[in-house]
Amino acid sequence: MYKDLYDLGEIPPRGHVPARMHAFTIRRERYGRPLDAFAREIVPVPRLQPGHVLVYTMAAGINYNNVWAAQGRPADVIAARQKAGAEEDYHIGGSDGSGVVWAVGEGVRGVEVGDHVILSPGQWDEGAEDVRMGLDPVASRSMRAWGYESNFGSFGQFSLIRDFQCHPKPGKLPWDVAAGFIVSAATAYRQLFGWEPHVVRPGDPVLVWGGAGGLGTAAIQLARQVGGKPVAVVSTEAKAEVCRGLGAVGTILRTEFDHWGRVPDERDTRAHAEWMHGVRAFGKRFWAELGERRSPRIVFEHTGADTLPTSLYLCDNGGMVVLCGATSGFRADIDLRFLWMRLKRLQGSHFASLSQCRMVIGLVAGGQLDPCVTEIVEFDRIGEAHQRIFDNTQPPGNMSALVNARAGQIGLDV
Repeated sequence: MYKDLYDLGEIPPRGHVPARMHAFTIRRERYGRPLDAFAREIVPVPRLQPGHVLVYTMAAGINYNNVWAAQGRPADVIAARQKAGAEEDYHIGGSDGSGVVWAVGEGVRGVEVGDHVILSPGQWDEGAEDVRMGLDPVASRSMRAWGYESNFGSFGQFSLIRDFQCHPKPGKLPWDVAAGFIVSAATAYRQLFGWEPHVVRPGDPVLVWGGAGGLGTAAIQLARQVGGKPVAVVSTEAKAEVCRGLGAVGTILRTEFDHWGRVPDERDTRAHAEWMHGVRAFGKRFWAELGERRSPRIVFEHTGADTLPTSLYLCDNGGMVVLCGATSGFRADIDLRFLWMRLKRLQGSHFASLSQCRMVIGLVAGGQLDPCVTEIVEFDRIGEAHQRIFDNTQPPGNMSALVNARAGQIGLDV
């Protein structure tokens, strides 16, 4: 018997798309702390569109982008979509996910109903003029982060996503683990190997900020796989131990330094001298942890305002600071003299290509990359999980939330 709403974990008859679904939403009137901004609601199942697939969501990853969405800054994603013509006055986040293809729209290629898939967030228009002219789709003007800039992410019982964002799930990988790593691991892969000639080579020193987070745990492992020498920056000794266990050759506690933030004006000679003393002391600690007096050829950045001045100063001559985010703030000061006089590169990096996603999934499937999904929460704790990220009290690695899956569940019989 068909119903218009099913409980979480209840499997509808094959081929039936219900009218409504359970979802965790954000609304503009709730913007603020993630714990307050997220609420469980019953909303319409998204309408299938050409080139899209409807996925019966099994599990969802927890990422920093929906901490931003919950606050309505630096972008009000709901207002932006409504300005572009969207009808929905709510946001369903979730940019990592796993599930079963439930229905396919007109013109869909590469996936079929019943496929078990991992969902990646890079969403663009394959027919966009810049893509057709050969531009990397991730750099396309049509590029959007699914589950953040675009709606109907993995925090819904059903997700709406483009066909090319679906990647085959390795058969032995549980749904909750499969949902939790692609954003962080693929982003890290692109940062370290996507910007020739600045890719990690054997023996290269690499400075990894936030080494115990989802991005950092992936970066440490990926750098070590090719013979790099990652030194991780963390906030506690417990996190340092996690990083060493993943292959970091050294760790630095950022709490032992206090020079973070904006670079003082040189006209304030005392303040500027204190900042220089702090950044040089940090550099000496890097040498000590590395075991040799060499600067990092690649600095793996995603913390932004507090750390970017140190990153650019410490980066080796001819080296690269590669940045994919700014969790401490996106307005940062840098001394441009270090950039041009020492031939350094400051490179922006945003998620990953489809082939890079497949390479990362292959590494996880082959046991060469630990996805570090260290905590799995129930559906009703999605808001709480984002609050923990906001408060920086989350566990090392990645978190995911169960949607229709049970903890540790691998398949689905439909």
